[in-house]
Amino acid sequence: MITVVGVRFKKAGKIYYFDPDDSDISSGDFAIVETARGIEFGEVVVGPKEVVEEDIIAPLKKVIRVASEEDKEKNIMNKVKEKQAFDICLKKIEEHELSMKLVDVEYTFDNNKVIFYFTADGRVDFRELVKDLAAIFKTRIELRQIGVRDEAKMVGGIGPCGKQCCCAQFLGEFDPVSIKMAKEQSLSLNPTKISGLCGRLMCCLKYEHNTYEELLKNTPQTGAIVVTPLGKGTVVDSYTLLERVKVKVKLNDGTEDLLQYQISDIEVTGELDPAYVKTEDNNHNISDMIGLDD
Repeated sequence: MITVVGVRFKKAGKIYYFDPDDSDISSGDFAIVETARGIEFGEVVVGPKEVVEEDIIAPLKKVIRVASEEDKEKNIMNKVKEKQAFDICLKKIEEHELSMKLVDVEYTFDNNKVIFYFTADGRVDFRELVKDLAAIFKTRIELRQIGVRDEAKMVGGIGPCGKQCCCAQFLGEFDPVSIKMAKEQSLSLNPTKISGLCGRLMCCLKYEHNTYEELLKNTPQTGAIVVTPLGKGTVVDSYTLLERVKVKVKLNDGTEDLLQYQISDIEVTGELDPAYVKTEDNNHNISDMIGLDD
């Protein structure tokens, strides 16, 4: 077991482990650490704890020191410089007529590097832009192209639910999200209704996915023939979270009726209604044609 502390450099950013090196440090403190990018200022969000070696990426770097008041003032000044650098870079992008969108600017704590984050539809030749920026800032310049999900995380915004984007508020990392999750939750496959501000599938589709997977194990599929207290019928709809299904039941008098049952009150025969399954196949083919399948 190895003792580590978890440090985060941005709000809702990824947590990185560091060796506390016998420092008197706890959650909520700010620390100066060495990273692959240089010396950085971060917040300790996970106090000293023991983890197995498999959970860390070697070599484990040490915490240089707990941040002093001077360090905190310097970090504030860096934030001011980042805003100034953002405006300067915007003007230079316009001068060079580059098809790129500047998203964010970040100074390393020791000012040895300035990182400009941008999005673009394709590759961008920014060599002349880098030369101009290096001449202005007199330090190392890095231009890093990011994806639309990372852009949403940095910029933030209000989602269709009326709350701040999860990625900007608390998600440290992006989990894979697939159209299969929307299908299992019986959501509309209209891209405008299941996509976030970034244009990708909403991250919140992942939140209830495990629950739906577990409940669907016992939920008969649409078109399944089941035995109800009133006789055999075909499942025409299901309500996963309620663990209920709607069944078209053939009554003794030869008529049919739509009734709802708890899953525990019916018996699945293992057979499928051929007519209903054919209709379902046609629906899936339509979703394939509009490019919504995995």
